[in-house]
Amino acid sequence: MMMKANYHTHTARCMHAEGTEKEYIEQALARQVRTLGFSDHAPQVFDGGYVSGFRMLPEQLEDYVLTLQSLRQEYAGQIELYIGLEAEYYPRYFDRLLKLIQPFRLDYLILGQHFIGNEGDGEPSCPRPTEDESRLERYVKQTIEALETGRFSCFAHPDIFNFTGDAKIYRKWYEKLCLRAKELSIPLEMNMLGLSTGRHYPSEAFFRIVREVGNEVILGCDAHAPGRVADPKEINQSLRFLHACGIDQTADRLELRQP
Repeated sequence: MMMKANYHTHTARCMHAEGTEKEYIEQALARQVRTLGFSDHAPQVFDGGYVSGFRMLPEQLEDYVLTLQSLRQEYAGQIELYIGLEAEYYPRYFDRLLKLIQPFRLDYLILGQHFIGNEGDGEPSCPRPTEDESRLERYVKQTIEALETGRFSCFAHPDIFNFTGDAKIYRKWYEKLCLRAKELSIPLEMNMLGLSTGRHYPSEAFFRIVREVGNEVILGCDAHAPGRVADPKEINQSLRFLHACGIDQTADRLELRQP
């Protein structure tokens, strides 16, 4: 099956992806992708000298945008290119992030919450397994607050928080998240990278809740290498996964909300 659009694409600036922007675009064209959005990990200025190890530096943002703007002109008429970022909602730093990116007039943000609280405060990352309900509650409340800002076009890997406790507690909190996302008309991403590499997400338990609530679902390659853009095997694997959860329809494109 052809994938018409992917909005979750990284670049080497995040320090854990490879390939040039042009290689990602050429792969997308070869696989008949009509719309490609770049959403590398957002730069962030933290307090106390903390430097994140998985995102571009603030001084790299201008080159990121200018490079993609030039490629958008070069490939005009061949593919739709959009310039975005994958960003967390850190209450202490979110206004600072918006101020940093405002001059660049990005096309969109996707929410990809890797820590609760504020990164750099010593909290375990969201993928770290936990049975602590209070941490799941904090994740859900913080990401709902993020969605309510109106700045995010999509919620990437919303099931990244790795709660390993009671299934009823898992359902209670993730259902609250799904219900609010539906009310706000914000699609939830089925993360193809997580599925193809055997991570704990995407979660069948989560996407059964998604089916029951009726959220809009979009596939996201989360491509960290050009070959992962619209890989046919990964697309088919993802659609089989969703079908097993009772979901047979996915969104073709996002309604972009300029941050």
